[in-house]
Amino acid sequence: MSIAVDLNRCQGYAQCAFLAPEIFTMHGDEALLYDPDADDELREKLAQAAAACPVQAILVDAVDEPTEVVSDAR
Repeated sequence: MSIAVDLNRCQGYAQCAFLAPEIFTMHGDEALLYDPDADDELREKLAQAAAACPVQAILVDAVDEPTEVVSDAR
């Protein structure tokens, strides 16, 4: 399971840290620290934390997928 947080979008509401402290922690008032490779057993807590984020900054299973190359040959 892979996690990404859009730190430009995150406003530090800390709902994720409250609901899934095994994955998310606040460092100070606004800095969020998180485990990008959390265990699959925490998937339910992660889903709750992502759903509770007021600005929807948490992306679950956000991995770099290769993009499909489209040929523009005519």
